Amino acid sequence: MSLKITVIGTGYLGATHAAAMAELGFEVLALDIVPEKIDLLRRGEVPMYEPGLRELLRRHVAGIEGATGRLRFTMDWAEVAEFGDVHFVCVNTPQKYGEYAADMSYVDAAVASLAPHLTRPVLVVGKSTVPVGSAERLAAYLAEHAPAGADAELAWNPEFLREGFAVEDTLHPDRIVVGVRSERAEKVLREVYATPVGEGSPFVVTDFPTAELVKTAANSFLATKISFINAMAEVCEAAGGDVARLAEAIGHDDRIGRKYLRAGIGFGGGCLPKDIRAFMARAGELGADQALTFLREIDSINMRRRGQMVEMARETLGGSFLGRRVAVLGAAFKPDSDDVRDSPALNVAGQIHLQGGQVTVYDPKGMDNARRLFPTLGYADSALGAVRGADVVLHLTEWREFRELDPAALGEVASTRVLLDGRNALDPQVWRRAGWTYRAMGRPTA
Repeated sequence: MSLKITVIGTGYLGATHAAAMAELGFEVLALDIVPEKIDLLRRGEVPMYEPGLRELLRRHVAGIEGATGRLRFTMDWAEVAEFGDVHFVCVNTPQKYGEYAADMSYVDAAVASLAPHLTRPVLVVGKSTVPVGSAERLAAYLAEHAPAGADAELAWNPEFLREGFAVEDTLHPDRIVVGVRSERAEKVLREVYATPVGEGSPFVVTDFPTAELVKTAANSFLATKISFINAMAEVCEAAGGDVARLAEAIGHDDRIGRKYLRAGIGFGGGCLPKDIRAFMARAGELGADQALTFLREIDSINMRRRGQMVEMARETLGGSFLGRRVAVLGAAFKPDSDDVRDSPALNVAGQIHLQGGQVTVYDPKGMDNARRLFPTLGYADSALGAVRGADVVLHLTEWREFRELDPAALGEVASTRVLLDGRNALDPQVWRRAGWTYRAMGRPTA
């Protein structure tokens, strides 16, 4: 008998995981407690922009013409418990208000709502990013509160989705990590992931604490690499070096590699910043805070970059933003996403606005979310519209659309042809040939 799968939580992670499980051939029932979200998904629509996700959903959602019907949605916990053999918990773990620690209330509520309905042997699989030690606690809770007792078993299977590549990362993961306590749990998860494992995805079996640590350790390493090259950009600014050439040179060392070595205004989004802060907080609770004190500096370097971009723009405008028009290209925290959570681009735009600048923002996908978060900023429906009349143009999210812009056409509508590249992603020569003054972070002489 083929396993039946449920997915609890249909946000970014849950919606992608549910659609991918249906694509792998499983019958899937996904649950959320927000009626508007369920209605949207039942129509085959998605509440966020993620390349390929809408198409994947529409291939499988029951009731859509031509779909396989393998994917359904509900708000009923009893229906989920009755249906599923494997329950994936995919709810959010945001940063606690006023603290570094992760807010576990959504995960705890999901497990507490599901447990009383579990009357037969099942596997509950956590995918959310949680503080190490959470799985141990949740496994004990399940054993105590589920009618099935110890047969309602827990496993931990961290997600490694990159926004903009989530569908690919779910269907063809670069690794699958499972924290399990029994051969049965391992066997079930090998069955769930049989297709990607058969295609060559490594399957790493470990204990609960290690599985929980993998995601936070990986994100901490990436954050460290990004902040390292941004620290080098600060040194290059002071010494007259070129951080792009520096990154190219050290990237040829295969112990270091080239990825994540593009200096700029730093990282943002809903994962990296809150994950490294939660990791620091948990290490403190475990008495291992000294092991992660370096992450405070990583976070500090990252946040400092935003202020440095603002300062560079102010200097370009002669020391004041008052009465000056500033075009900001980018609102999402990264390209191929409409996610503006902790977006460095919007943070810079907001700081300039507060200092008297007339800011106009354009982003290919993030405009609606940006308007909701920063309603007082100006918005344009194209890059050309944002640049019209601008005294300086800031490139802050590295969308392909921005790399393909015609500098000459933009120069016709700009008040002053000055471009500050906060992502080191545009070609200086192309812009300079069109009469622009080009300046990038960490490249004072480039």
